[in-house]
Order: sequence, then structure tokens, then C-alpha cells
Amino acid sequence: MRELVQNFLEDSARRYPNKLAVVCRDHRLTYAQLEDAANDLASRLQRAGVSRGDRVAIYLPNSVEAVVGIFGILKAGGVFVAVNRAAKLERLGFILKHCGARVLITNARVFDQGVKKVETRRLDDAPMFGESLFTKTPCRSLAAQFRRQTFAVSGNPPAITPAVTERSELDLACLIYTSGTTGEPKGVMCGHSNVVFITRAIAEYLKHTERDVVLSVLPLSFSYGLYQLLTTVCVGGTLVLEESFAFPAAVLQQMVREQVTGFAGVPTIYSIILGMDLREFDLSRLRYLTNAAAGLPVEHVKRLRRLLPNTELYLMHGLTEVARTMYLPPDQADRRPASSGIAVPGTELWIEDESGRRLGPGEVGELVVRGPHVMRGYWADPKGTAQRFRPGPSPGERICYSGDLFRTDAEGFFYFVSRKDDIIKCRGEKVAPREVENVLCSMPGIQDAAVVGVPDPLLGQAVKAFVVAADSGVTAAKVMAYCQARLEPVMVPQKVEFFRELPKTDNGKIRRFALH
Repeated sequence: MRELVQNFLEDSARRYPNKLAVVCRDHRLTYAQLEDAANDLASRLQRAGVSRGDRVAIYLPNSVEAVVGIFGILKAGGVFVAVNRAAKLERLGFILKHCGARVLITNARVFDQGVKKVETRRLDDAPMFGESLFTKTPCRSLAAQFRRQTFAVSGNPPAITPAVTERSELDLACLIYTSGTTGEPKGVMCGHSNVVFITRAIAEYLKHTERDVVLSVLPLSFSYGLYQLLTTVCVGGTLVLEESFAFPAAVLQQMVREQVTGFAGVPTIYSIILGMDLREFDLSRLRYLTNAAAGLPVEHVKRLRRLLPNTELYLMHGLTEVARTMYLPPDQADRRPASSGIAVPGTELWIEDESGRRLGPGEVGELVVRGPHVMRGYWADPKGTAQRFRPGPSPGERICYSGDLFRTDAEGFFYFVSRKDDIIKCRGEKVAPREVENVLCSMPGIQDAAVVGVPDPLLGQAVKAFVVAADSGVTAAKVMAYCQARLEPVMVPQKVEFFRELPKTDNGKIRRFALH
């Protein structure tokens, strides 16, 4: 039977109309209210000219309005494009022009402060722009500005036109733009069938139910953050949205107040949490933690397990092009803290060398991903699509070449080695940054670390470490001595530089190109 992403909300609204769906600051919407608000927005978008396949961008912080925007756009037949609210106007302008956005949904303050400039400088050829206005009743009063006309709507929402039903699970649901750490961002084309499949697969291995209360501090523009919303809505749970983790104590207090059962983080967030006194917070209701976006250092895994022994820890790997590739079952976290796990349900993974030969245990090669979650390619980028998405075993099938180097153990568990582009070539040997970073993060007094290769006339590339120290007694000499006792000589950093904070993307990944 055909299933579309918006059906998650419609089904949960039918089953749990009075259940709390979304909490964000002072806003609390039930499933019935969220469904009504999304229908309201969908009807207005249709009346404003949005039709099947049109791209509609959302430039908002994590908020009730952003959630309504996602489902309202889908119900109108559109393709949502969530842009991180922290993104600079230049990035916003690039994305809107690149995808040909027909409407931009933002708030009045942001529109007045900067988006008008984007419209003037970069979007002269875009046919429409729009804005949603915050009101005391979120999203019940919406206005859209198209060129010089304003459509203000009040009263009961009109019925959605039959055009909404003219959808296929093969249609696009959204474009998710990559973080662009190595160049211009790419718009990953996510079809309804892709998103529905991986949402249900994630919900399955996380054992999500309607009783779960999930707190997310990750941007909805980020694949990892988006699937916190979708997996929660598909089972009828409650999503507690925070804009960021800028105020860690306040987020943990919110976790206690809302009796949160699930929390999604990235290594940066867990580094902060591990520096806090968790005894101040009653986290007894917390059923699970997840980590993705970047690998969690082994020492962080061990410390989290000691601090929260009754909370399941899911270590995961993913990329926007497939959303999620693998997860480590919680009962393996103590035994294999360095592993990213096994393939998500209903998918297949293997490792290839550069000649296309499948590799066995212990051999390092590129991770290849097969399954219904392999997305449709990159928007308006046939060359990039052909490089990443290649023909699969079945006629017409595409598989994804991840660009990540992995190895497996004898029992089939996967271990991340490095991004192909991040490998350091020192003295003719290959050094994986993560192996060095795991050792650095195990050193007492070090909170965070990153390793890159820098040009060296004798070595080719020298290993350089960038360290965030929580202890003023940590010195470069001590760091190098610690590594010399635990690493092969070629892997020991020749240079150490101290940072107050490592440069990160909005998604929590290290900006390695900014380190030199």
C-alpha cells in the first residue's frame, strides 16, 4: 500500500488526537492541533500557487512553526527544503536559487533583518517568497508575500484541494543540503519511499513507541535532526524541540521536566555532558542515547556507560545520501565501543577496494550501501550523482558509494577508519585520524581533539593534533609523550596546537579544512 511521509502525522492524529505531539518553549501542540495547523498551511500554499513537486524552503529555528511547515508543505504536494537558521545569507541565497524555491517560509523578524537583502541581491528570478508570522496561537495565522502581493488568511481553514492526492511514493519529499565542508552544498533528493523506509527502520531498532518522549537539539535541516521528528511522529510519541545545546544545564533540566526517554547527540554535545555533574539531574526516565554525525571517541563511550549504566547507548553511522547506514546494538557497546555496528534493518552493506573487489574481515575499503533508503541523487548535479550513486546488482537499482573507509571484524561488525579524503600520508604510510583522536581523547585533561595532515618537506604530511584541554596542566610535550607510549611512531603527532573550541559545522562535524 502506498505510504507518504505526511501519513505519519495523519495516522498518529487519528490514533492519538489529544496526545502531546510537539513541545517547544511555551508551545505545546497535540496531534489534532498539529494536523489542523498543517492542513491550514497546506491550503494556503495551494491557494498561493504551490503545486506538486514545487520546492518550498523553510528558514526557521527549531520551532513548532518549522514542524508545521514540513508537514504543511508535504500535504500541499510540495518538496520541503529546510535551511539551517544559523546559515549565512549567502548560503541561504545559494540554496534557494539552486533548488528553484517557489516559496520561502521564515518569520517576520528574520525577513526584515536580512532575507529581504537575499531577495534583492540573489533571488531576482525566483517567482515567489513567503513568510510565516509568529502569533499567540502558532501557525493558525499565516501570511505569504508573493512579489508585491500579500495574502492574509483568517477563519476556518479551507479544505485541501484534490491535487494533494495526486502523489506517488516515488515523488520527492524533501531536499536535504549537505553541510558543504569541502565545497558547495549538494541537495540530496529524498523520495517519499526512501524517507518512509528509513524512518520505520530507525524506529524499529530504537524500539520506539507512543510512550517515548524524545528531546532533540539538532537542527531539523540536518538529516539526523529531521529523523528525530519523523521517527517520533510515525509512532505517535512526543518530540521536545530545543534550538541548540548552547545552555546545557537548561536542556538537561527540560529533559527532567518533560520526562524524556530518548536523546540524540553528537560528539561535541557528549564532550560537554561528560564535563557536567549529572548527579544534579534525575535522568532515570532516559531509556536511550544515540550518537551520529561523527564517531564518538572510545573513552567517551566508556564514560557514558559508567555514568548512565541503565541507559541504552546506540552508536550509529550515517550520511545524508542514505540517512543511516548502521547502528551498534546497545548490548555490544561495552564489548565493541569502537564499532559503528551492523546494517540497519532491511539493508545491505559491504566494503570494496578501488578495483571493486569485496573485502573480507580486517581489510580496509570503501563502504557501499544498498537498500530502499538510497536516495535519488543530487539535485541538478548529474556528474556528482554518477560518482556517488552507481548501478546496483538489480536492473535499474542504484547503490551508494559512501566515501567512508571501513573494516569489519570476524563477526561482521563494522569499524569506521576515516573519510577517504582525510587519510594522512606520512612517510609513505597511511594514518587514520580517528585512531589518533581516540588516543588523544583518552588522555586525562583532554576534552576534544582533531588530527589532520599538514605539508612537510621530509614526511610528505606531518600529523598535527588540535586539542581542547580542560586542564591547564596539559602541554604539547605531555600530549606527544602520551601518544608515543600508545601509538606507532608514524601516528604520533609531530605538532600540537591548543584551541578553546574546535571549528565545527552546524551539524557538529569538525571542519578539518579550517585546521592547518
